[in-house]
Amino acid sequence: MSNFREIVTKAVIGKAKKTSGNKFTLETEERPDTVLGCWVINNSFNGVNNRGSVQINGAFDINVWYSYDNDTKTAVSTKRFNYTDKMNVPLKNDTVLDNNSEIIVRSLKQPTVTNVEIKNGIIELNVEKELGVEIVGNTKVKISVEDLDDDYEEVIDEELEKEIDSIDENYLETEEVKTEE
Repeated sequence: MSNFREIVTKAVIGKAKKTSGNKFTLETEERPDTVLGCWVINNSFNGVNNRGSVQINGAFDINVWYSYDNDTKTAVSTKRFNYTDKMNVPLKNDTVLDNNSEIIVRSLKQPTVTNVEIKNGIIELNVEKELGVEIVGNTKVKISVEDLDDDYEEVIDEELEKEIDSIDENYLETEEVKTEE
């Protein structure tokens, strides 16, 4: 005969990923001739509940190495950019995203500059990234509970049994007789 119990525990109740691209512009001190390289560093982000969907707020630095003065000099320009992404994460088993839910955001693909152009002395950048979101919340697990029988086998130490069998039960009486004599 088995009974059922419900256990309330924390578990992943929703999981999704999203690839997104953003366009940014960077103005430099000098008028750039050629972009020699660019990279994205210091990506930081967090996810918050925004009326049942996840809003990811993040920021990163973009470094652009460029030449100027008819390609005779170079410089590096750095600027911090903010971004916001909205993600509708499907939830399992009719669960609801609430303020008690934990939102975990991971970078599945680091932000990368996919295209860069110079237009009218301004550098235009396309940045692509992939973020994954896991939502951890309370859920119930139903389990079958069996009647617990003591399924341990009792082990008897045979040498101990022999010692116990060889004990003289009249030990005290034997000692009294010896002391009286």
